[in-house]
Amino acid sequence: MGSVAVVPMLFADSCRSIAVTDAASAFPISVNKHLNKHAFGWCCRSSNNTNASETISSTTVAGKLTATSSSNSYPKYDRLLPCPAHKSPPRIEHLVVSEGGPVLEYICKVLDLPHLFVADLIQFGAVYFALVSPEPPSTATAEQIRIFKEVTKPLVLQERDSIKGKTLREAQKTFRVTDVNQVVEPGTYLRVHVHPKRFPRCYEIDWRSRIIAVEESYVVLDKPAGTSVGETIGNIEESCVTFATRALGLTTPLMTTHQIDNCTEGCVVLARNKEYCSIFHCKIREKKVKKIYLALAASPLPIGIIKHYMRPVNVAPRLLSEDFIKGWHICQLEVMECRKIPWPTIVVQDEYCIEDCGWPFQDYAYECKINLLTGRTHQIRAQFAACKAPIIGDSMYMAATIAEMINPGLNPFGKYKKDFDCESEKETAMINWIAQHGKEPSVAIGLQACQISWDDDEHFYRAGSPWWRC
Repeated sequence: MGSVAVVPMLFADSCRSIAVTDAASAFPISVNKHLNKHAFGWCCRSSNNTNASETISSTTVAGKLTATSSSNSYPKYDRLLPCPAHKSPPRIEHLVVSEGGPVLEYICKVLDLPHLFVADLIQFGAVYFALVSPEPPSTATAEQIRIFKEVTKPLVLQERDSIKGKTLREAQKTFRVTDVNQVVEPGTYLRVHVHPKRFPRCYEIDWRSRIIAVEESYVVLDKPAGTSVGETIGNIEESCVTFATRALGLTTPLMTTHQIDNCTEGCVVLARNKEYCSIFHCKIREKKVKKIYLALAASPLPIGIIKHYMRPVNVAPRLLSEDFIKGWHICQLEVMECRKIPWPTIVVQDEYCIEDCGWPFQDYAYECKINLLTGRTHQIRAQFAACKAPIIGDSMYMAATIAEMINPGLNPFGKYKKDFDCESEKETAMINWIAQHGKEPSVAIGLQACQISWDDDEHFYRAGSPWWRC
């Protein structure tokens, strides 16, 4: 069996961030022959409020796929490359292997996909396996749950040499398939991201021109918006680390040391070895790394420190409270400057794929220089939106800001929040508030990591001009 990298898969988390189809329309999945090939499966779909990791593009359309479902049809594919600019319906297939043999052959047969396309999926890191199927999600039918129990019965598992000495939890860990010739045995679980998330922008960038510095232990990159710093679930190919490594002609792949959002541009430090990766992580934990951002906001913000508390749930949108809530994470940033500048022209916005989020027309925007004091996911975006100064192009958070301006008190954690009689009423208000947020931006927003430094500015790097100044 080829080398594999551990990738944990939690269906509970997946179902929060990916809407799951009704059980009746879930895709059939083959299982071990002695289980009479009962249907056992579920199909995940992206919802409008998913984060960037669930927005999925696909390959060139070439006809219709015959069938893994009587109610759904999907286009056939040739190859994953060249990368298309358009998006196709999200599709994730979950299979339980009924016949042992090479993984590529099994997927091609069961999903009726071309061999070269499935080989590309494996190269992209879009196929995962586990020795034993994980528990089905809460949306699974009674029949699916019954089949899961059949697959994981102690007497069935005892017959499999590959899982002897392992606990059920250990056998349910998912690994990335890295070899088209990897052999899978009956009862093995497979997850196939038939439409892996794509990053067309990777092929439009002159990556060599985006390199800020090349040092013995690290590289500093001026990351383009619309790209992922590192690998995503289902795509290890289209990332900054991959393309920067190739642009520099390095034989050892670069490694991520920290993240910025896909829609954010600017300074990112990539390690050239594991040792420096660990060193930089320590510097971040010890607060020796200083990050300065430029944000283009729709409204002005006062100079000084802004503080909120963020809900400790790893799902977008991130919810903030002005008041302390036990267990919520503190978020702090310092607005160092705020200056009035002309609102970007339509031509500039179109060039950088800035989305029109419905903000009322105005002649001016506000460029803010920010010292990020805590590094929470979406922190600047969420805090600016909470201050009624959303970042231009931020379709996720600007939509909620507009909704609250129209209906003050809609945000259950905002300035005009209501008093709730019970927790269920508050929970309903929170769900309604989340629904006001839009989708994750597809390419760029008005946010740049303009400077990064560490060790008291011994190492200091600056990005180029942000898109709104170009």
